[in-house]
Amino acid sequence: MPHHGKKYVEATKLLEENKLYEPAEAVSLLKKMNYVKFDPTVELHMQLGVDPRHADQMVRGTATLPAGTGKTVKVLVFAQGEKAKEAENAGADFVGLDDMIKQINEGWLGFDVAIATPDVMSKVASLGRRLGPRGLMPNPKTGTVTFDVARAVNEVKGGRVEFRVDKTSLIHIPIGKISFSEEQIMQNLAASIDAIVRARPSGAKGQYVKSVVICSTMSPGVRLDVPTALSLKVG
Repeated sequence: MPHHGKKYVEATKLLEENKLYEPAEAVSLLKKMNYVKFDPTVELHMQLGVDPRHADQMVRGTATLPAGTGKTVKVLVFAQGEKAKEAENAGADFVGLDDMIKQINEGWLGFDVAIATPDVMSKVASLGRRLGPRGLMPNPKTGTVTFDVARAVNEVKGGRVEFRVDKTSLIHIPIGKISFSEEQIMQNLAASIDAIVRARPSGAKGQYVKSVVICSTMSPGVRLDVPTALSLKVG
């Protein structure tokens, strides 16, 4: 059994055992349970009724958080010529191709999201072993392989997050900071759940969403009533 400190134990006392909370009530409770001096990330965890070992049951995609992520995202764009200039004008932190590939091969990973134009992916593909395991490889399914680099940079900077089901059929996704208002957290929660529901794969059978839990980096998890969580309206 993991050992938790006194403040964590005190926070758990605010939870009613076996209760499934309405989303708004859960968000309010989560803010009350915060006991740390820094600004922890609020996380959404969803247990899905899929078997990710089968290709037609893999769940991955992106969600755009209306209130943003609460963190500064450093964006690298692999591009050349006019598309490189477009990326720079859009506010990308790092832009290049061969020089960036060389730096990454030498061990540099000072970015959070990588975007690439389709015409340079033959070169970027060589970074698969370095970027793939870290979830940093540009991918068409998540909108990070595109000629519309300005839009991609703006979306990532503005609050777009990626999600992917893990081998235990769980999805973990950051949905903001505990310092956000309850309304902002609710907006991000609704947008995230909606994106995951829309990403339901063709091979998923039966109950798709089995459980929904929110927590902050250091807090106990608050279990949500699934039907109510799935009925949240976006916007």
